[in-house]
Amino acid sequence: MAKQPDIIAIGDIVTDAFIKLIDDEAVTYQNDEGKWLAMKFATKLPFDHSEILEAVGNAANGAVACSRLGLQTGFITNVGDDSHGRDMISSLHKDDIDTSLVRINAHKKSNYHYVLWYKEERTILIKHEEYDYRWPHLRPDEIPRWVYFSSISEHAPGYHDEVADWLEKNPDVKLAFQPGTFQMEAGTERLKRIYARSEVVILNREEAVFVTGGDYDNLHDLLDRLHGLGAKIAVITDGPDGAYASDGQQRLKMPLYPDPAPPKERTGAGDAFASTFVAALAKGNTIEGALQWAPINSMSVVQQVGAQAGLLSEKELEAFLRHSPDWYRPTPMQ
Repeated sequence: MAKQPDIIAIGDIVTDAFIKLIDDEAVTYQNDEGKWLAMKFATKLPFDHSEILEAVGNAANGAVACSRLGLQTGFITNVGDDSHGRDMISSLHKDDIDTSLVRINAHKKSNYHYVLWYKEERTILIKHEEYDYRWPHLRPDEIPRWVYFSSISEHAPGYHDEVADWLEKNPDVKLAFQPGTFQMEAGTERLKRIYARSEVVILNREEAVFVTGGDYDNLHDLLDRLHGLGAKIAVITDGPDGAYASDGQQRLKMPLYPDPAPPKERTGAGDAFASTFVAALAKGNTIEGALQWAPINSMSVVQQVGAQAGLLSEKELEAFLRHSPDWYRPTPMQ
């Protein structure tokens, strides 16, 4: 790396092919198992248009957010030796992300997902390639101040042990953990060393219930349980109700930043919040300041298609903050 990084993101990277469905060609319905998307079966359906978005995924989105906010950012991830992998590396370069630790897997495909985009929501068809996950050797000048660890394949359970081993050898590195689907499914016992080492853990409310087994209706219980796993700072996002954060001393509630227009598409809103919160801390902000930054990037992201087009620079974010309503500030949780 040309300069010692402020933060290194860890996780999978993917190309997303967005397919914009025509509103009248699909419907949604609700049952006991959740909300479902339905289309006619065994026929040909027209669609509005498609868009290809390269170098996305929870960790990739976080890396881009951190880089645009002015942090020296690196990325540890895996790609295949194909054109999609080369295109993703090129895309990361455009956002000034150091890719020297990206591992190119010979004779493997890069992750490629399909996104069914219906109105402002999306359903993602996913398939994670089976890479040989191995933690790289980092020179002293490559060790960051922060690590941002997020979604990674179910094929990499032992990789978490390697990350935990490295973190134990580098106690000054702060860990932000935004668990992905397979990491949550692995359970807190399997990943207890990661949770215990975390400076920050960020989940949405449903995820916090799933991870901790806590009471959905009791946010204090959920925050207590996240602290019990080891998180110094616990953050829970709650959709239209905003977000909550606790550092063990104070507990704060933060409202959403007002949308200037109806959301176009919600992919990446959670990633934008989580990574912006962490970036703010990495830049020396307080928890109160981080809570004011994070919803602004989420608001901006849902005004665009995909998880990265709306990610802001620090100057742009601060402009929104200067023009925020008087009520846009954290308040003590009740």
